Amino acid sequence: MSIGLIALLDDVTALAKVAAASLDDVASQAAKAGAKAAGVVIDDAAVTPGYVVGFAAARELPIVAKIATGSLRNKILILLPAALALSIFAPWAITPLLMLGGAYLCYEGAEKVYEAVFPHKAHAHEAQLAPVAVSAQTLEDQKVASAIKTDFILSAEIMAITLAALPEGSLVMRAVVLALVALGITVVVYGGVALIVKADDVGLALAGNPKRSALAGLGRGIGRALVAGMPGFLKVLGVVGTAAMVWVGGGIIVHGLEEYGFASLGHGIHDLAERASHAVPAVAGLLSWLVTAAGSGIVGLVLGAALIPLAGFVLAPAWKGLSRVVRPQPT
Repeated sequence: MSIGLIALLDDVTALAKVAAASLDDVASQAAKAGAKAAGVVIDDAAVTPGYVVGFAAARELPIVAKIATGSLRNKILILLPAALALSIFAPWAITPLLMLGGAYLCYEGAEKVYEAVFPHKAHAHEAQLAPVAVSAQTLEDQKVASAIKTDFILSAEIMAITLAALPEGSLVMRAVVLALVALGITVVVYGGVALIVKADDVGLALAGNPKRSALAGLGRGIGRALVAGMPGFLKVLGVVGTAAMVWVGGGIIVHGLEEYGFASLGHGIHDLAERASHAVPAVAGLLSWLVTAAGSGIVGLVLGAALIPLAGFVLAPAWKGLSRVVRPQPT
């Protein structure tokens, strides 16, 4: 009996070691795959705060929470099973779907540039595409829906990069890693966004500390700096977010064209990046990234600009016509 018990304990110990090794493997794969998607994660974090600017302070965190919930729901319930299913049954469909999402990002980014350059014309264009918000709640709902829609594209890219970075393994292992990456990235991105949008409130609290200690004085100085600096920081972040849409979308398009044999555009950008990095070896990596991002951004901006009239004069009227068919207006 004792020998049998010892043998059973040995088996349990062996199974525990295997399980621990599997957990380590999952964590390692999730960390490596998440690191490869870091560029898109940064873009996601830069884009999102723009959707919160302009709302009352009391609504900022609830809006971020709504967007984060929608983002996680998209990743876990839609993108994760879709990515696994496509990788098994239709791997050929992944690239065109990503390119479609990339084109949407290019359009969104170019539209924001258009709004900055031609604000009155941009407002007229937006009126064609969406109903005007008639209340604060309607405006909030529109902003949240728009943010979740943009996040969906960025999340799809994150999940695709993660899936491509995973070694061959069981379906369950890949699903667990994708879920971990989805959860971790959502927490990091929207936790960071929450800190950004509430930094001015933290600054006000620090600046109003009445204590007379040296530490409180330092806190008041930091608080005043936060209050003074956050409006400018949010504007800069908005510019970075718009640029992110354009260069990520353009990069997806360039890589997609390479997949289909149209590699000259990608090779041209790569060659320019190589020349720039060789010109200044001390900052070779930074220059290579900047040139690649700029090249992708130009592609994205040109494509997005071409899509603006297409959306205004073709897609928007078609969508409105379809909406009338599906939901007839009361007479």
